[in-house]
Amino acid sequence: LVTAAVCPLPRESTLQGVRLTRRPRGRTQHRENSVSMFSVLPRLLPRAGAAWGACVAQQQAGLGLLGSQLGGSSTSGAVMSTFTAYDVGQSSNIKWHEGAVPTAEKEKLLGQKGAVLWFTGLSGSGKSTVACTLEHALAARGRATTLLDGDNIRHGLNKNLGFSAEDRAENIRRIGEVSKLFADAGIITLVSFISPYKRDRDSVRARLDPGKFVEVYMKVPIEICEQRDPKGLYKKARAGLIKGFTGIDDPYEEPDAAEVVMDAYDAQGKQRSPEVLAAELINFLEAKGYLEGHN
Repeated sequence: LVTAAVCPLPRESTLQGVRLTRRPRGRTQHRENSVSMFSVLPRLLPRAGAAWGACVAQQQAGLGLLGSQLGGSSTSGAVMSTFTAYDVGQSSNIKWHEGAVPTAEKEKLLGQKGAVLWFTGLSGSGKSTVACTLEHALAARGRATTLLDGDNIRHGLNKNLGFSAEDRAENIRRIGEVSKLFADAGIITLVSFISPYKRDRDSVRARLDPGKFVEVYMKVPIEICEQRDPKGLYKKARAGLIKGFTGIDDPYEEPDAAEVVMDAYDAQGKQRSPEVLAAELINFLEAKGYLEGHN
């Protein structure tokens, strides 16, 4: 059911002879009362403009469907319409609602283009280090970013997942959806996950608009990763204390065509620093127009 608590109102408000009564939180208003509120709220918020009108149109469309379901009569001045609900996965009778402010407008405000930079590679390949260094560099340029790290996400959102193939797939699916929300808001989103399976990474790519997903492959040999072993996990895996460890007894599927490949060594055989790799990514973002907003 559609509730009347669209905007906070005092318990009782009067506008040009129209009396509005706000019911206690959690109670559902009758459809006709809700529609009458939509018809007068633009007078309460005269500066809302076209964005408010778009929101009202969406709400009235929903109320139209509700009215048809309840068998109620139409209300004077209300736009009554219906939409078709559908099923997605285990969710039924839902419908996507577009926001009143499109992504391009948000990107114009931020002066950048939203995107997901997906750092993938073996444990110890430097994904989080380079992503963190890049975020600092972007912040210094006044860019809006967020950093989603695999270990951090497992502290909260994905703490109920293990490391089986099924759980790894769900781990990537969830963070892929979260990263899409950030990118659609115009945020440069840095995602640091081992994400060993190509199909899972490709599924995330498919959820974003073309050009919004940038795969960054940390191409570091496992020998170097084992030498680094910042969390001591390779040692435990070699000792048989950890099962299903990527690169040891579980596969890592290299990207076929990553947008950016971060090689561990330069042409002279010198190991490249996180600062050098971050600078390379800045150059990529500039060349591709990600650091410019829509005109």
